Amino acid sequence: MDATAPVADLHLHTTASDGVLTIETLPAAARQAGVEWVAVTDHDIVHPELSAPVTVQDGIRVIRGIELRVDAGDLTVDLLGYGVDPTPELTAELERLQENRQQRGQRIIERVESRLDVDLDIEPRPGIGRPHIARAIADSPAPYDVDRAFAELIGDGDPCYVARSVTPFERGVELLSDAAVIVGLAHPFRYSDPDAALELATDLDAIEYDYPYERPVDTACLDQLREDHDLLVTGGSDRPRRRRWAERDSTNRRSTAFVDGSNSLFRFRSSSMLAFRSERARPLPNG
Repeated sequence: MDATAPVADLHLHTTASDGVLTIETLPAAARQAGVEWVAVTDHDIVHPELSAPVTVQDGIRVIRGIELRVDAGDLTVDLLGYGVDPTPELTAELERLQENRQQRGQRIIERVESRLDVDLDIEPRPGIGRPHIARAIADSPAPYDVDRAFAELIGDGDPCYVARSVTPFERGVELLSDAAVIVGLAHPFRYSDPDAALELATDLDAIEYDYPYERPVDTACLDQLREDHDLLVTGGSDRPRRRRWAERDSTNRRSTAFVDGSNSLFRFRSSSMLAFRSERARPLPNG
């Protein structure tokens, strides 16, 4: 196997949350990016069309995952769960969160429509988030693109912002640990206090090492952290949240999509993840 070839993208979203890919279009996109494995990690929802913790979709191995936002007191972070087999407790919590998302989405839409005197072509639905509303604003007659909608209307603290319910950190870890084989911390350098976020990671299985940050970051501290706490490392593009899939981030020394190490793959028996061998990341060629 080519040591420079990409193997997997372990962080992406579909139309079940704020992505644009569907399960049907995912395999072709994965092949175009040159990856053999993908993890579908939609926000606060386990994709309803994935029937097992790992499936093969048109030749691409798809790991059923989730990205769950949790409240750690002074910090809100995102957890990534891989190989999810939902428990009744996790299902109940996700149903609660999705109901809250729909209610919150309705309130944001109403505030935007009132403030801008426009009708947005969007209805609250399971999985709705602010990116959906920002796109609807950009498609309306109002003079806003997606970035300006976030910056001036629906971003944290903006006039049309509405907070949403977030699972407590300890509860989120418990729920995902019972339902997923691996639980990791997503994008540690996106938070307001990366050191505090990294401290939380010591109680988890993994940490997202490679991620397309929009600024330079020094990942050297992650090497010591993973060694001290025996953490696995993951990485992914967060597609399509940040930029075109498989595009190299010019501000970061690593790639946007990878699996951790040469020949480092999830190994499965009876559709369950049993092990993950962790070595070094392998970069994507320039997209």
